[in-house]
Amino acid sequence: MDLFEEIVKMRRAGQRAALATIVHTNGSIPSYESSRMLVREDGSISGTIGGGCVEAEVWAAAKEVMQKESPRKMVFNLNNEASYDNGLICGGTLEVFVEPILPQPMLHLFGGGHVSMAVAKAASAAGFGIGIVDDRETFANAGRFPMASDIHTSYEDAFAKIHPNASSYLLIVTRGHKEDMRVLAWAVRTEARYIGMIGSKRKVLSVYKALENDGYKPEEFERVFAPMGLEIGALSPEEIAVSIVAELIAVRRNAQSAAHKKLKYEARPAPIFQTGER
Repeated sequence: MDLFEEIVKMRRAGQRAALATIVHTNGSIPSYESSRMLVREDGSISGTIGGGCVEAEVWAAAKEVMQKESPRKMVFNLNNEASYDNGLICGGTLEVFVEPILPQPMLHLFGGGHVSMAVAKAASAAGFGIGIVDDRETFANAGRFPMASDIHTSYEDAFAKIHPNASSYLLIVTRGHKEDMRVLAWAVRTEARYIGMIGSKRKVLSVYKALENDGYKPEEFERVFAPMGLEIGALSPEEIAVSIVAELIAVRRNAQSAAHKKLKYEARPAPIFQTGER
């Protein structure tokens, strides 16, 4: 199996993995530099870095690398230690670099107004794939969003075709409460990594309350970032976009600054955005 072809296939499918590569050897090591092993989320592997206990330790580390989404370098001083005799016999030093293989994060913008245009530009520059959903063709089109790889002009069509996973980010910036509520009702029951909704605290609470009346539980809203965006005093669409994309990056990189918004909605902080400007 070609590991690089497998990596491309996995990334396109939205799957994570970790790639372990021998980057340096010294001494009598029966492995070669650039030997690689791919570890998938389900624990299965392709390729090898020599077998034995070293490979087992690297396999365990790969699971952590996937979870934390940060690389790790491992150094093994074998020196004829009995614990490493199962596969890697003889002495020497072995260095292994374990890196996460992650799909491109995909940002789906529900709403094609001014804020969405500014967010799309900033998020695309930060490495996010862009998808646009708006039931107005004059707002959801390649002319306004040339960076978008996915454009839907029907919410129902989008709900049927978009399958959010751990690399998906959903941003709700539609033109009104009705559409916001419709999208949020779908979003909170997906596996999206991030769900954000624009609006004042009063607007957010009214949407939550309406969905509760339709049978949704309060805890379903606990992972929603609303009002979304880091608090930087943003006013213009471009400034708002900076605050939102900064929050997306914080979530993507598992930064502590992203955790403050994950609160029960009864205790949400004061709103960042006071208007319904889209």
